[in-house]
Amino acid sequence: MTDYDVRRELLEGLEYQRASVRSIVGGLSEEAWHTPVVPSGWTVAGMVEHLGNAERHWFQEVVAAEYPDLPWDEGRPPYNPAMAFTCDRPSAEVLGYYQEQCDRADEILAGLSLSDEPRGRHRGEEIPSVSVVILHIIEETAAHTGHLEIAREFLDGATGLGLR
Repeated sequence: MTDYDVRRELLEGLEYQRASVRSIVGGLSEEAWHTPVVPSGWTVAGMVEHLGNAERHWFQEVVAAEYPDLPWDEGRPPYNPAMAFTCDRPSAEVLGYYQEQCDRADEILAGLSLSDEPRGRHRGEEIPSVSVVILHIIEETAAHTGHLEIAREFLDGATGLGLR
């Protein structure tokens, strides 16, 4: 397999996971978006926002060394991995934010090769290559699509909405 083929496969895998998120949460009621269903208290809105934040952090901050101040951040507490992911914004805004972060990530990736070294850092550590970041986001998104599928089943009984 050539480098081009690996790149195409990774980017298709990334988009597949993103599309799975959108598929799982599509059609969920507004109330359900903000209803915690597990003892830790996270909500669908909070999880989708978290995925948008992950795209933003890893591709904008780590890969491109861009640190944009977004209106989205106003009034939000700093990231704390011990806190439950919640978000009180309407579902359309949360999905819009997620899509914007994915689109910006794609723009950044368009100008890079898999072996390029990210210009930023994650928690002070250098990351060896863009491919490591892409694989991390595929894994992160895939893990959370499982969480979202379980939440969806608890919330309205819908199953099989993920793309696999």
